[in-house]
Amino acid sequence: MQPINSTLLRRLERRLGAVHARQRIGIEQDHEAQVFGQGLNFFHIENWYSIHSLIRSALWLSGLYARGRRNAAQVQLRNIRIASPRVPPAFDGFTILQISDPHVDMNRPAMDRVVDLLRDLRYDIAVLTGDYRAATFGDFDAALDGMTLLRAHLRGPVYGVLGNHDTIRMLPGLEDMGIRMLLNEAETIARRGDSIHLCGIDDAHFFRVDNIEKAVESVPPDQYSILLSHTPEIYRQAAHAGFDLLLAGHTHGGQICFPGSIPITLDSVLPRAFGSGLWSYGRLAGYTSTGAGSSIVAVRFNCPPEITLHRLEHGPAQ
Repeated sequence: MQPINSTLLRRLERRLGAVHARQRIGIEQDHEAQVFGQGLNFFHIENWYSIHSLIRSALWLSGLYARGRRNAAQVQLRNIRIASPRVPPAFDGFTILQISDPHVDMNRPAMDRVVDLLRDLRYDIAVLTGDYRAATFGDFDAALDGMTLLRAHLRGPVYGVLGNHDTIRMLPGLEDMGIRMLLNEAETIARRGDSIHLCGIDDAHFFRVDNIEKAVESVPPDQYSILLSHTPEIYRQAAHAGFDLLLAGHTHGGQICFPGSIPITLDSVLPRAFGSGLWSYGRLAGYTSTGAGSSIVAVRFNCPPEITLHRLEHGPAQ
């Protein structure tokens, strides 16, 4: 990592506070692109860059590479119903568009497909659950350029969190394009006299600078709350902190799966049932997106990429 310039450092300190900013920068400098150790799991395949060409070559020799590339570009729109008696009546039918793991600088056909899906889509807010760039270290200008193109097709308020591929240096650029980044922070959304609370945490998987306690400290326990986290691995903490809904990504649903969408690996420490789709843990409802983009190699097998439209409903829990 190149030394951070003083102007960017001051801006991050004003935005996050000196402790959070210097902690995140320091951890990146110490551990960025580390393959073993650091983070929630011991081995980080996405940081092992020699494996990228090995996987690509193996798929090419097997005749599956072109098919995997086509699969990775076929992003789907998924519609999810999330019902709870704690959803305020004014938010019955409130819709949240979730885009996770776009890795915008890795697979242009997939991003073109996302833009096509967004053209006539209607929703109340959009949330972005991390991993905007393809690499886990180095330059991020191409990622910000790709996010600028994507942001131009998003309507209304847009909120986001950072993932394990994202450097804190991207924060000013993302916020300058009109994305309200939530880094251990909360926003209250009001509608016809009712409110829900949207919280977001910094990356909990690799950099481990999440602080759920700080994010939730201003949220009344009797009101509906949603946590945005790049990884679903913090489901226990989210549940015991009183959140009603956790929206996450990171796993890509496995990306390369056996028939039946059975993942080879989720690169995560969590039950496999929580690796994609809708799940629950106690009172907490959760959704793990398979992601719009791809990691390591832009291929997919038995695990379609997605963007997701969540519809909140006031009523009995599912």
